[in-house]
Amino acid sequence: MRFKKEIETVTKRKIELLAPGGSIDSIKAAILAGANAIYCGLDKFNARNRAANIDFEALQGVLHLAHKHDCEIFLTLNIIILESEFSALVTLLNKLQNTSIDGVIVQDIGLLYILRKYFPRLNIHASTQMTTHNEGQIKFLSKLSATRVNLSRELNLKEIKALSTVAHQQEMLSEVFVHGSNCISFSGICYMSSVHGGNSGNRGRCSQPCRDRYITTTVGKEYPLNLKDNSAIYDLKELYEAGADSLKIEGRIKSSDYVYTVVDTWRKQLDLFNATSKVGVDNSILHKVFNRNFSNTLLKGEISKEMFIDNPRDHSIKHLSEINSYATADELEAGQLKLYKEKEEIKSSVEDKINSISALKVALQIKLSGKPTEPLKVAVRTPDSEFEFFSAYNLLDKGTEALNKEMVLKRFKTFNETEYFIEELNLEDIKGDVYISFKELTALKKRILFILNESRETLEPVKLPAIKRMAKENEKPSLSVLISSEEDISLVTETKAKIYFQLPNSFKGQLEVYVDLFTQNEKIIPYFPSVIIGEDYHAAVQFLHRVKPKLIVTNNTGIAYEANQLGIDWIAGPHLNIANSYSLLSLKEDFNCSGAFISNELNKNQIQNIKRPEDFQLHYSLYHPIVLMTSRQCLFHQVTGCEKNKVDNTCIQSCEKLSSITNLKKDSFLIEKSKGNYHTIYNTNNFLNTAILNDLSSVFSSCMIDLRDVKTETKLGQDKLEVISLFENLMNGNTDSEKEVKKAIYPSVNGQYKKGI
Repeated sequence: MRFKKEIETVTKRKIELLAPGGSIDSIKAAILAGANAIYCGLDKFNARNRAANIDFEALQGVLHLAHKHDCEIFLTLNIIILESEFSALVTLLNKLQNTSIDGVIVQDIGLLYILRKYFPRLNIHASTQMTTHNEGQIKFLSKLSATRVNLSRELNLKEIKALSTVAHQQEMLSEVFVHGSNCISFSGICYMSSVHGGNSGNRGRCSQPCRDRYITTTVGKEYPLNLKDNSAIYDLKELYEAGADSLKIEGRIKSSDYVYTVVDTWRKQLDLFNATSKVGVDNSILHKVFNRNFSNTLLKGEISKEMFIDNPRDHSIKHLSEINSYATADELEAGQLKLYKEKEEIKSSVEDKINSISALKVALQIKLSGKPTEPLKVAVRTPDSEFEFFSAYNLLDKGTEALNKEMVLKRFKTFNETEYFIEELNLEDIKGDVYISFKELTALKKRILFILNESRETLEPVKLPAIKRMAKENEKPSLSVLISSEEDISLVTETKAKIYFQLPNSFKGQLEVYVDLFTQNEKIIPYFPSVIIGEDYHAAVQFLHRVKPKLIVTNNTGIAYEANQLGIDWIAGPHLNIANSYSLLSLKEDFNCSGAFISNELNKNQIQNIKRPEDFQLHYSLYHPIVLMTSRQCLFHQVTGCEKNKVDNTCIQSCEKLSSITNLKKDSFLIEKSKGNYHTIYNTNNFLNTAILNDLSSVFSSCMIDLRDVKTETKLGQDKLEVISLFENLMNGNTDSEKEVKKAIYPSVNGQYKKGI
C-alpha cells in the first residue's frame, strides 16, 4: 500500500520534502516544520555514527508521532554489512517488518538481496552511497526491488531529468539532495577517512579529513577541498520539471533549530510553488543557521571555482558583513550582536515548539472480563481510540494455571516492540478462576495488534537459510594485471597473466579508438571505472554492443546490468565494496556474475568469514595505488590555479595535471587529472598486501596487481615484466619471493588489511 501511495504522488506531482532526523528533537522539529518524510538512524547499521541517533523503542514512538502528522519515516541502514553482522541485522529486520516503518535506506547489495527475498513488506530505498548516476544502475536497483533511488549529488538538472524518467519507467521514485553539506567526492567511493584514521565512510564513521586545514597551496588556500553548502532553494521549478519526486535535506548531525529552520523555509517555498507555480526569492533565514555559504552550481551544471570556500566553519557572521556596509567597527559589532540574538531566539523558539509534543510510545489500557463457559471479553483503549471483541473460544473452569496478570503480560510482551506499551492491565472483572490456553492468549494479542495496526498482519520471524561453504580449492590463485597505457599491451604476449585495460570515466569522443583497440587486441579485458555518467554511459554501452568482449571487470553496476543483458561474462570490481556472502549470491543469482573482488577495506577475519557461491570466483587486489576519492570538481582551482574559471566540455577529455596537498599532520596526497578521467586523489604510498597469500591462500581464485602509471611516491625498482615475474613467483610460493617483491616495490602500506572496518 505504501508503494501505491508513492506512485499516486508521482501522478499528482506533489514533491516530497524529506528531512534529516539525527535525534528525537530534530525529528520533532522536522515534523513541526512540515516535512513529508524524515530519514533517521538507529545506533547500529547507519552511515552517521556521529549523530545522536535513536534506539528501537524510541523509533516506535517516533513512528506514531510522525504518522499522526501525516509524515513518513525512513530508516537508514546505509552501510556495507560484514558477514558477522547478519544475525543481528536479521533480528532487527524481523522487528522492523512488524512496525509501520515506511522504508529502509540501503547501500549494501547483500542487504538489498535479503530484503527483496525475505522481507518484501519493507520498501527499499537506494542510498546515495550507491553512487547512482546512470540509467543502467537504476535498472540494476529495480531488479533488486528498490522502490526509490537517491541520485548522486554531482548530477545536473538535465541528468536528473533523464534518470528520473528511467526511474519512473521502472516504477521507482527519484530523490535529490537539495540543501546542506556537499561532499567533494562521489559518495560511496571515498576512502580518505578509511585509509587515514581507519574511520570508513562506508561504515558511517567518516572523520571528514577533506575539511581539514592544509599547508597553504600555491594559490593561497588553506582548505583546498572544502566546498560551500548545497542550496537549490531557487531551483524548485527546474527540479519539478526534471521529475524529482523527493527533495532531500542533509543534516543528521545538525541541531534541531537548524533542521526546523531549513525545513520550514523549504516547506514555505514548496507551498508557494504548489499554489502559484512561483518561487520565492528570500533565503535570508537560511544564512542565520549554520552554513558554509551556498552554491547550486552542481545542479546547474556549472562546476566552477565558485563552489569552494576557504573556511569550513559557520559563515553566518561573515555573510552578515558581506551584505551590510558597516561604516564603523561599532556598527559591525552591533550587527553581529543582533545576529547572535536572532540565533538564540531561533533556538529558544524551536525548543519551545519541540517541547510541546511527545514522541513517546502510546499508552494502552487493556481490560479482560469473563467467566467460565463464556468467551473472554477484551476491551482496549488508547488516547485516540477504543475497541472491544470476544475470544474465539470459551473460558474453561479447569486447567494448569488460572488466568492472571503475570501470564498475560508474558504473552503480551511483544507489545514492547510496537508503538504501544501496556499502561494498565485490568483483570478485576474476571469472575473466579478461569483458564485459557497459551495459544488462545497469543491469538488475542495478534488480534489486538491487527486492529491497532490498521489490519496489518503480524509476520512470523524470518530465519535465513545457512549458506554452505564451498570446499577449499587447492590450486594457487592466478595473476591478473591492470594497465591503462597502450604501450603496455605487449604484456599480453609476454606473460601468462590476464591483462585488464582500464577504461576512462569518459570516452564518448574516443569510442572508435577504444573499439578498434579492443577489437585488434582481443586478449585484453575491459576494466570499467566506478563513475560513468550520461553520454559517457551510452558510449560505454555502445562499446559493449560493438566489441562483445568475452569478459569484463566493472566497478559500475550500470555496466554490470548491461553486460548481463548482453550475456557478457563479468567480474565485480573492488570498488563495488563487496563484503559479505549475500552480496555474492545476489551478483550470481540476479545478474549472472562469475566472480567478484572482495573489498580492500576488510581485514583477514572479515574476509575469511565470507562464503563464495558454487562456480563463483573470488578476486583480490594485491597491489594498487590507493584511490582516496574521485571528484567531479576541478581540484586544481584551489591548489595550483587554472586558467579556466569553470569546467567545460574539453576539460575531462583533454586536461592532464598533477599536484599534491599536505595537511598539518604532514600527510600528503597526490592529485591527478588524466585525460578522459575525473579528478582523483591518491594516497602517497601504494597498497601492497603480500600477507594475504599466507593468511588466506586458498580463498582467492585470482589476485590483481595494478601497474598503471600513477605517479605516487611508491616506486617500481624493476620494469613491469620483471615485477609481474616477481609476483608470479610469490604466488607460486617461491622462497624469498616476498622479500624480493617488497624490495622491488617501495614504500608501500597495508593498514586497511590490518585494521579492517
